[in-house]
Amino acid sequence: MKFLFDWLKNILSSEKLVAKETGKPAIGFENVVVGRILEIQKHPNADRLQITKTDVGGEILQIVCGAKNIEVGQKVPVALVGAKLPNGLEIRETQIRGEKSFGMLCAKDELGLGDDHSGIFILDKNAEVGMKFAKYINLNK
Repeated sequence: MKFLFDWLKNILSSEKLVAKETGKPAIGFENVVVGRILEIQKHPNADRLQITKTDVGGEILQIVCGAKNIEVGQKVPVALVGAKLPNGLEIRETQIRGEKSFGMLCAKDELGLGDDHSGIFILDKNAEVGMKFAKYINLNK
């Protein structure tokens, strides 16, 4: 499993922590930003989907989502239209059961940050809306 060394240093407090091998971080964050969920509505044509209004920094997008762990006010990674995620998924404006979706709220596995697909990756409440996700996770120092 690959993960970010800076992230691991924050979790572990050992002074003897040494990276055995480092590599390039996962690519695919160019069009991924920190967003804040402003509103959640039940999808009118699908029991397991919700429609969010998500602030991505100067723009509010409608995004259809199937995750059950989202709540108003949460900060989440948002793949914007045009993003190509590390797992190869290309984000396009789409229509899901009759409702337009202009991006995707991302789980950790979709970002190449682990195997967790149990729900959307919930970010720290102090994350800056609109910030590039790569900067948020310290890829761009």
